[in-house]
Amino acid sequence: MKKKVLGIILGGGQGSRLKPLTSTRSKPAVPIAGKYRLVDIPISNCLHSGIDRIFVLTQFNSASLNKHIKNTYSFGNFSGAFVDILAAEQTPENDGWFQGTADAVRQSMQHFVAYDWDYALILSGDQLYQMDFNKMVKAHEKSKADISIATLPVCAKDATGFGILKTNENEEITSFIEKPSSDQLPEWTSDVTDEMKSQGREYLASMGIYIFNRELLVELMKDKETMDFGGEIIPQAIKTNKVASYQYEGYWTDIGTIGSFFEANLGLTDDIPQFDLFGNDTNVLTRPRFLPPTKISGTTLEKTLIAEGGIINASRIERTIIGIRARIGIGTTISNCYVMGNDKYEGAAEIEEKRNSNTPLKGIGDRCYINNCIIDKNSSIGNDVKINGGDHLKDTETDLYTVRNGIVVIKNGVTVPSGTVII
Repeated sequence: MKKKVLGIILGGGQGSRLKPLTSTRSKPAVPIAGKYRLVDIPISNCLHSGIDRIFVLTQFNSASLNKHIKNTYSFGNFSGAFVDILAAEQTPENDGWFQGTADAVRQSMQHFVAYDWDYALILSGDQLYQMDFNKMVKAHEKSKADISIATLPVCAKDATGFGILKTNENEEITSFIEKPSSDQLPEWTSDVTDEMKSQGREYLASMGIYIFNRELLVELMKDKETMDFGGEIIPQAIKTNKVASYQYEGYWTDIGTIGSFFEANLGLTDDIPQFDLFGNDTNVLTRPRFLPPTKISGTTLEKTLIAEGGIINASRIERTIIGIRARIGIGTTISNCYVMGNDKYEGAAEIEEKRNSNTPLKGIGDRCYINNCIIDKNSSIGNDVKINGGDHLKDTETDLYTVRNGIVVIKNGVTVPSGTVII
């Protein structure tokens, strides 16, 4: 498997729907589950599947992503394995930014063809799922397809938000429609398992996960007019090539908005989460950190995940993710939140200086109430701050925070003064 497949992870564009989380970092670098980055998900899936030659394509705010990749994925000098960043670059053939997913691959082809591989596995950098790509590659070979697309059975309510594929009895994709209207759906059902039928999930949505045969991908990338896989390459290829569907029925979610990002993270606190962080063979790989255990005093915890290195004195924390090096003060209550934590500790001199000037320390102060909130890294929230997100709040943009769909997002590195109220 190692030499057969080359992994290509698409880092996405500006990630405007995830702002302000993507204001200072690329989408694959956004922290998830308290201690990981989004890019760790597809990379972990690849490595667990024996695919250890991986390129990550990006162009916006890539500094923190570069740092994370460099500090995380190191392999033996003689293994041939790598995870490399390919940012958009000016060359004699290309002098502009990536214009779409296909254009990103086209502009990077010179780097890909320098290696031996039979199949290119093209992935998105902003999805949460666990998949054994070995099974997909074997299905691709068995079907003798030119392209295979991972598909997810969805119900009619969700189908209107996806590219929907129609298959024949041999799992070959015969047609494609982008975000069909509800009145078009009756013509777009496909053959799915009985379990999926019982749930009303009879429409096959593209997951944005593709396998291309090497010769075909090289040939397709010669056409400089096509910019996107989902909107152009795939619909055209269905007419001229054998394109197979690989049905996946596990958990999968596209983290493209603040709402989907928030729900995906809080879903990890469920008694039996759909995404399993605790599997021996499917664990998420990330940067090793040499941090002390989190110290907790006087806190009632309910359905909460806490990363290492924290100092927590809160009264109650419920259905919340607490990230690395988090500091939470006495008498504070936090519910339905993602607190990302901090990149480094404040030293004794810095703490004393801030206290003398009544400046909030990094973390969350005393006697705060925070609900339905994302607190980005390195933020300082003072004492007696009250934040109550929910549908009653209108979408808002300020220097300190953003409100999207009722979720309050405290921006990276800001200071929220003591006594602030957002309700």
